[in-house]
Amino acid sequence: MTDLLPKAHLGHVAVTRKTGDASDRVLTAADFATAQSEIMAWDGYAPTPLVSLKTLAKQIGVGEVLYKHEGPRFGLGSFKALGGAYAALRVLQREISKRLGTEVSLSDIRRGKYSDEVPKITLVSATDGNHGRSLAWGCQRFGAACRIYIHAEVSEGRAEAMRDFGADVIRIEGDYDESVVLAKSEAKANGWFVVSDTSWPGYSLPPRDVMAGYGVMTREICEALDQAPTHVFLQGGVGGLAAGVAAALRQYWGAESPRVIIVEPELAACLFESAKAGAATSVAIAEETIMAGLSCGEPSPLAWEILAEEATDFLTIPENVVAPAVRLLARPLPGDTALEAGESAVAGLAALIIARTDDDVSAQLGLDGESRVLLIGSEGVTDPAIFQMIMEGRDAA
Repeated sequence: MTDLLPKAHLGHVAVTRKTGDASDRVLTAADFATAQSEIMAWDGYAPTPLVSLKTLAKQIGVGEVLYKHEGPRFGLGSFKALGGAYAALRVLQREISKRLGTEVSLSDIRRGKYSDEVPKITLVSATDGNHGRSLAWGCQRFGAACRIYIHAEVSEGRAEAMRDFGADVIRIEGDYDESVVLAKSEAKANGWFVVSDTSWPGYSLPPRDVMAGYGVMTREICEALDQAPTHVFLQGGVGGLAAGVAAALRQYWGAESPRVIIVEPELAACLFESAKAGAATSVAIAEETIMAGLSCGEPSPLAWEILAEEATDFLTIPENVVAPAVRLLARPLPGDTALEAGESAVAGLAALIIARTDDDVSAQLGLDGESRVLLIGSEGVTDPAIFQMIMEGRDAA
């Protein structure tokens, strides 16, 4: 097999899947159904492409590689468009219902019925870029004020994209987890409302809504298939994407649901370390990964409840494979569709390709010539300057 990526080592922790009900309890079928009904009614909604990379599959020796391309999602370039904006709408629904003493509907807020009330509410969050862009976009659509906290390594291009949607963007000197702390403290001091994709004790409703929104993407995938994939490789981060997709797959396919494999950067491997410890575990980020959307040191406890039961394998990938994987999608093997993807989108692709160069790792993951592998292309080109740098062969973050 021709080397498609630089030679690399995968970190691997295998765990025995626990029996439990988290995939139905933490995120219920009703949660997913409500999100699907609302999001599919938004202007601009359309399913994103599910692309079969047939030449790549043949080259690496698997039956099928399916890539869900989230680049076109609502013009925001990321799966996060399904989560942050929907969670914002749910926060507005709960708060306006409380203030008016009567239950208000999501659709009425969306249609502007409460245009006098919504501007009185400020929504805030910390972000590596994509979640904040979704939240800012949702706030602009619904009429709420928005404040976004970003850390030192978030690119100026991603910051400007949030400002373009009317958000106040506050940059700190620390890392992502420190921006989360500041967002929480300033929200508490000012009576604002945090819309986060990660949970903590006493705070679970918005993160649950975020994950429920991701179920729209998963439903699109499942309805396009006549059989379940055998494997799904899911990006890590705080775990919200992975947990939302894993739960939705379990609810749809039941016992036929695919084997769940989590992929993280070596530089930000909180879920990998959680798997080793058998409990949600934080890690200190000493150096930022090029995969900005996955630069998270603290897992979401809510997401971990699901992943502790659904995921069987946790992988880490090195930095040197990321840019080549982006280029491989953009300049694909003959016959495959060219796809422009961001750095965080290719984690699963890189891990799959590396795994297939190692017979032992392939065996451990149950990968063979019959495997049908699902990858989540979580973002398109969310920062054109970084994408151009990568395409020109400059791999540094």
